[in-house]
Amino acid sequence: MTMATGHRITIEQGTEHVRVVRDGQLLAESRSPLLLRETGCPVRYYLPPGDVRTELLTSSETTTHCPFKGDASYWSLPDAPDLVWAYPAPKEEVAQVKDHFCFYDTEVVTD
Repeated sequence: MTMATGHRITIEQGTEHVRVVRDGQLLAESRSPLLLRETGCPVRYYLPPGDVRTELLTSSETTTHCPFKGDASYWSLPDAPDLVWAYPAPKEEVAQVKDHFCFYDTEVVTD
């Protein structure tokens, strides 16, 4: 979808095996990530909530606003502030990512 002149976001259902490990601890693992491609940004993997160990994360006070996706909320680990974010009420154009978690660093596993 074209959002503004020259700005594009596409979301597709992925089948990649992705996982997030920090300091040897598995935080998330999914075989059904959403792949979000946005002009000028790396591909981001949005993981279903059931594939994320949310019990390890603490809600943060941080919020950010994206004119294309909406307002993001953040979660942290004790030694990693704002490590992951989600859009609890995304804009209609990107509604698929609602409540999916996106980490700054994900590993794509080739099985």
